[in-house]
Amino acid sequence: MPNFKNNRTAEDIKREMTAILRELKDPRIDKMLSIVRTELSGDMSVCKIYVSSFMGIEKAKESVMGLKSAEGFIKRELFHRLKLRKSPSLTFIADDSIARSAEISKKLNDLL
Repeated sequence: MPNFKNNRTAEDIKREMTAILRELKDPRIDKMLSIVRTELSGDMSVCKIYVSSFMGIEKAKESVMGLKSAEGFIKRELFHRLKLRKSPSLTFIADDSIARSAEISKKLNDLL
């Protein structure tokens, strides 16, 4: 049976993380960084956040390093914005899905 509270909270985290990313001033974090998806554990103690950059996987990996250093600030902001009882620990993962989807789209356009 799906846990709707978990799914709703994961979507709320994704929405708020998008807003928080725009406020961060770390030069390592790409301005074109996008949150692909969030996965929240069943007990809501761990949240995996997959991020992707339009500039490629290397820029996404560099941005993950900047996000890890700002993790304390991000957790505090999530805690206050979402009114959570307990803030989950955050794990940032670089993902290249945007670049991969652009490549697939280009190949499909070339076929036409």
